[in-house]
This record gives sequence, structure tokens and C-alpha cells, in this order.
Amino acid sequence: MPPSNRDRAVAAVHGLRPPVSTPAAELLLAEHLRESATLQAREELLNRFSYGITDFDGMMRRVLVRAIARKCGHGLRIGIGVRFTHLETMEFGDGVFVGNDAAIQGRFDGTCQFGAMNWIGPQCFFDARDLVVGDHVGWGPGARVLGSTHTGNPSTVPIIQTELIIRRVTVEEGADIGVNAVLLPGVTIGRGAIVGAGAVVTKDVGPMMVVAGVPARVIRHRDEPAPPGETPHGRV
Repeated sequence: MPPSNRDRAVAAVHGLRPPVSTPAAELLLAEHLRESATLQAREELLNRFSYGITDFDGMMRRVLVRAIARKCGHGLRIGIGVRFTHLETMEFGDGVFVGNDAAIQGRFDGTCQFGAMNWIGPQCFFDARDLVVGDHVGWGPGARVLGSTHTGNPSTVPIIQTELIIRRVTVEEGADIGVNAVLLPGVTIGRGAIVGAGAVVTKDVGPMMVVAGVPARVIRHRDEPAPPGETPHGRV
């Protein structure tokens, strides 16, 4: 879609701003809580501050995520109402932002890695029992990752009671996942690829490819000109 006279380009904020170093007091408090409080106690404290709107609430969310997670970089920001399951299995690089009401669902023996400078929009949902995300990945509001599926066998029992197969979802560096897009179990999104808004990704997406639709299909390579009618970044 060609730009109109009402469109305007502004500089990115999250993508260009370097992460702020974590204050020493926060690092010390997180380490104290990790050493002195049980995992259950730390999780209960995090829940207590999850919906607070003050700067202090935000600080305590940062501290407690650091005190629970397997790894946590500098400059983490956790929005209001963010929910974690098995946070102790998760890793966050520098400069990660998690928007309001996002949910990240891990597993006690799982792998969940978010690289540096990820921007996770409000109301995203991650089945993060085996999820690996590279640096500088953007997640539009409401984006979803499904990392597991039931076999449906045998057919004599309800599907929800059948064996669960966990398949790794991988999103490589610099990719962008559009608003309300869905990544299904086992897919890999290549470096610098764009997944359009509302797309349902059922198979791997190559590096630098733009995909959209249900199921998602390749529209073009990012270096090719956008066809008439395509909105910016393939979010159609």
C-alpha cells in the first residue's frame, strides 16, 4: 500500500534504545530472595505484585522474575497482569519487554529462551514448553505459539486424554510476528522473516520471507517490492 499524505515515519524506540543496566540494589534483592525464599514463596510474591500499577510494583516484578527465572538479562520490563507457568525454566536476554496480560506457559522439564531485545505485545500467549527465540524478535499483540498437540489415539478415549507430543518452535533473530498470528507446533521462523497479522503458520518459513494467510503462504522475499494492496510488513 503506497504511503498517504497522512502517513509519517518515526524512529523506533525499543529496537534502538540500549537496555538499561539493572540497579545493584535490584540485583542484590533478587539474589537474596533466590537464596532465602522457596520457589513457592517467590511465586506467591510475584503474584502479589502482578497487577500493581505503581513504579514500585514494576520494580518488584523485575526483581521477582530475576529471582525465579533460570536466566535474566538487564533492562527487563514486565507489564501488568503477566502470567508465568514454570518461570524457573525460562531465560530472558537483555532488554526484553513483556506487555500487559501476556501469558508464558512452560513445563517443569522444558526449555524456554527469549533472546535480547524481544518485544512481546499485550495478550500474547506462549506454549513455551520447548521454545527458542532469537534476538530482536517482535511479537504483535495477541500473537500465539502452540508447541504441543494430542495424538488423538486411541480413538476410544477423549482426545484430551491422549498422549501429548511437544514439538520445538524456533523463531530466529530479527523475525517479526504480526498481531494475532499463530505459530503451530514444530515450525521454524527464519531469520528476518515476517509473519502477517492473523496468519496461521503450519510449516517452516524461510529467512527473510514474508508470509500471510490461513494457512500462511509466502507472499514475497523482503527484498522484493510489496505488491499493490499489501500493508506494511505483510500484515494483511
